[in-house]
Parts: sequence; C-alpha cells; structure tokens
Amino acid sequence: MSIEVSARPVYNQSTRAYYASIREKIASLVDEVIRPNAARTDEEGVFPRENLEALIKAGWGNILVPKAYSGLELDHVAFAIVAEEIAKACASTALVYVMHVGAIQTITLYGNDDQKKRWLKPIDQGLIGTYSTSEKASGGHWWWYNFSQAQRNGEDYVVNADKSFTTSAGQADFYIVQTRGPEAQEATDISFFIVDGKSDGITASPWEALGVRGNHSGPISYKNVHVPKEDLLGSEETGKEIVLNGVSPIYLIGLGSAWLGVAEHALELAVNHATRTIHRDFNNQLSDYQVIRQQIAEAKVLIESTKPWQIDLAEQLDILQAEQKAQGILTLPLTEFKVHASEVANKATRIALDVSGGYGYKKGPIERLFRDARAGIAMGPSNNIAREWIGKNLVGLPLELWIKGGE
Repeated sequence: MSIEVSARPVYNQSTRAYYASIREKIASLVDEVIRPNAARTDEEGVFPRENLEALIKAGWGNILVPKAYSGLELDHVAFAIVAEEIAKACASTALVYVMHVGAIQTITLYGNDDQKKRWLKPIDQGLIGTYSTSEKASGGHWWWYNFSQAQRNGEDYVVNADKSFTTSAGQADFYIVQTRGPEAQEATDISFFIVDGKSDGITASPWEALGVRGNHSGPISYKNVHVPKEDLLGSEETGKEIVLNGVSPIYLIGLGSAWLGVAEHALELAVNHATRTIHRDFNNQLSDYQVIRQQIAEAKVLIESTKPWQIDLAEQLDILQAEQKAQGILTLPLTEFKVHASEVANKATRIALDVSGGYGYKKGPIERLFRDARAGIAMGPSNNIAREWIGKNLVGLPLELWIKGGE
C-alpha cells in the first residue's frame, strides 16, 4: 500500500489533526486521479474503474478491514471522510466506493475466517465488490422482501434472481446477493451469498440514467448461477440480522457522506462563479448582489448543519462495533441523516445552478452535479419511505420494516 495512516489517537485533542491528515491524503489522490476523470465518466457513462483501482492500490479499498486480512483497520469516521472527499470530485465514483466498502464490511462482520481470507485479502490486488439486493416487484422495499429464492444443488446452491438496481453491475468482481433461502417459508426469510462476478449466468443490462452515469446501477440477472456452500454468508435465512446490522449502517453513513461531498462541491463552484464573474455594465461582481450572497449563505448553513451529524453518527458506529453491539439501533438516525444530506445536496446544486444562471445550465460541472444529486432522493430507502419510518416512530406506530406497512 502506498499510504500509511497511524492508529487513531487516544486523546480527543489529537483526533482533529488525525482526521485532517486522512482528509489531506485522500484529497490528494482525488485531485490527481479522480477529478480529471469526472467529466468523461459522466459524458461517456464509463465505469470509473481507473478511479477505483487507484483508491484500492492506495489502500482505501479495504479501509475498515482488519490488518490480519490486509486492511487498514481504520474507523467509520475515516470512511465517512473518504466518501465525502471522493464525492467532491465524482459522485459516480463515490457511490461505487460506498457499495464496495459496504460489501467488504458485511463480509468483515458476518463472514467466517475462510471467507475473509478468500475475499478480503485479495482486495489490495484490485478486486471490486458491491451489493445486489433490490427487485423490481418489491419496489423500494429492497431490505425485506425478495421474490427470488436460492435452490439446493447437493451441498451447494443455485441462484436465480433478477435484481433491479445493482451498483457496479457487470463490473464487480463479487456481489453480496440477497435472496430467499432454500427452506424459506416467507418472502422475508432472506439469505446472503457471496457470488463470484465471473460465474456463468450473470448478465448485466445497460445503465442509462439522468445522473451518476458512471456507477452502472442497472438491472442484473442471475440465471442458474452456482454458489459453493462456502460462500453462504452467515447461515440460511438470517438475512434480517445482516440487513439491519451489517448492510444498512455502513451503506447509510457512506451514502449521506457522499451527498454531503456533492453539496460542498456545488457551493464551491457557486462561490467561485459569484466572485469571478463581473458585470461590466456596472462593474459589479455577482457577489455584490444581495440575493446572490443570501443564496450561497443558505447553502453554507445547510452544509454546516450536516457535518457534525455525520461525524457523530460515524463515531457512534465505531463505539458500537468496538463494544460488539448491534449497529442497527442507529437505523433511524442514519436514515434521517441520509434524507437530510441528500436534500442538502439537491438544495445546494439548485442554488449553484441559480447563481450561475445560463452558464451553469450549460453542460458542465454544475449541470452534472444537479443531475447527480437527484439520485439521492430515490436511493433506498427513498426519502418518502424514510419519512414514513421517521413519522411512525415519532407517533409510536410500528415501522413497516418486516411487515406490511401503510406507506
């Protein structure tokens, strides 16, 4: 690995400098590799493999993995910072990275020693992982309802499934696939399998989207895909536990951090445009107009409201993991953070578009951010479903996580 990051300092007064050094290291790589590729990734819809390979080569690909399995063994705060910094340059790369780290973290938490040796140790050679969970028939309820069901093949398994949105579809080296187990009686009796991306029977469809055009979150099908018994993650039909405590926490903190990065980049572009654009008729900068200053100030306040929340939730995840406690108790706070961060990104990109007028509306970085940010509203749990969870919890009603709800 080309980076060296010391262990997190014990004393709180040192942590600011510690995390600043992590931010500096990842920002340097982002500026060198990821930012120059951002426009092409969007315009051509190419998968940002070069970016991911650079991140992995530098060690960031296995940021949370224990050192025993060739990882950096850093914490959730470091991961949140890295996801945020990547998103400041390229939202597509950030989302691919978040899903990659999430897939790895799920194996770290629920895999056995053999699985960790086979799937985590080779990460530093450039392997990319991802989740494959949602199905069109169950809409936004990807976390609990699967129509697909694995079958037995001797001691092994055969998976037949059609997944609607899988980031890095057709590009990943392995997929964490969610489906019903062979003995499942209910659609919610789900299991997780580690599926080799080179297996016969995997077909990915093209990803054609408004924004984040490089993350390749298109449909993917698994037709008679053979999965060795050694690649069952955990045990059969224990998927609820894995979703709640292994998939959702890392996914939600990563997702929210990525949208925070998008918002910060949008504000930076808006400020640059406002201070560098001069109306020669009155010899005024755009920033001389009160309405412009108020708009960028609004974006700034929203962004600053998100940052402490990000770090606090990441620290809580670290504490829970260190104490070997279930991280699922943070599901609602993390969901609230995802909703807020995605909407801050949408607000900040709209402000950037407004401030820059016709110049921002033209094809370019502000227009790209505006399109990218919209994905945050729909990504599961969609903000509409998420508000139902939050509202039901506030008034004492049960959530629709594992039962039919009224959303």
